[in-house]
Amino acid sequence: MNGKAIVITGALGALGKVVAEEALARGARVAGIDHAASQLAATADRIELGNIDLTDTAQATAAIDKAAAHFGRLDGLINIAGGFTFEAVSDGDPATWQRMFAMNVMTAFNTSHAAIPHLIRSGAGRIINIGALGALQAASGMGPYAASKAGVHRLTESLAAELKGKVTVNAVLPSIIDTAANRAAMPKADISKWVTPKELADVILFLASDAASAVTGALLPVNGRV
Repeated sequence: MNGKAIVITGALGALGKVVAEEALARGARVAGIDHAASQLAATADRIELGNIDLTDTAQATAAIDKAAAHFGRLDGLINIAGGFTFEAVSDGDPATWQRMFAMNVMTAFNTSHAAIPHLIRSGAGRIINIGALGALQAASGMGPYAASKAGVHRLTESLAAELKGKVTVNAVLPSIIDTAANRAAMPKADISKWVTPKELADVILFLASDAASAVTGALLPVNGRV
């Protein structure tokens, strides 16, 4: 990935930080975008754009364009930004469904829409989205989250068909990721079966690399040792 300019959304989160560090270690230049504030000074190889609401089209477009201008090009977009909730339908809030759609689908749409012209100019553009294995068959309480991630799956497939021969578009479908938040939420779970952020980052960065030039429209399960 030497010299490639990659945008990572949700770059200050548990997975985003690992993907960013792995990408930098492999020679990529990284622009991190996040809703949280960032204090990191910009360098030739790294820029972080904080306080960005990617559910807002104008903010998303401005952030993508700033990243592309900083590096003079854009070769990849990794859409990690998103959210999770656990809520039953029977006593749930319609606003939850709207929030999940905005956080998981619209963030990916807004950044992809803004990045497409830059990625086409790259000649080897890549978009990688984060789907979910739980969206293939949703369990009780997973309705709003699973429905929104299913939307990410369909967005991935449609965009891959639209951009075939110009930009590859794929999604990874992890099971449970081994993060501090998930450990706190599920203290009795068998963590050894979970996917580590490093393992998931390796798959994501493979899809962002030249080695994956023939892969597009894939929904790739990353289910650890379940």
